[in-house]
Amino acid sequence: MADLLNLVMLICAALGSMAFGVLAAYGIFRVAFALMRPQTRPATVKAQPEVAQVL
Repeated sequence: MADLLNLVMLICAALGSMAFGVLAAYGIFRVAFALMRPQTRPATVKAQPEVAQVL
């Protein structure tokens, strides 16, 4: 019975470590791609008044 319990614990530990690794990699990639994304800055548009041409 102890061997079966050890096998179940080993399988659970392996699945848990794989899940942690996948989630950690996902978080690292999310942060890395967010840092690589170009920052959007609002374009400054200077409005210049124009006189309408009336014929």
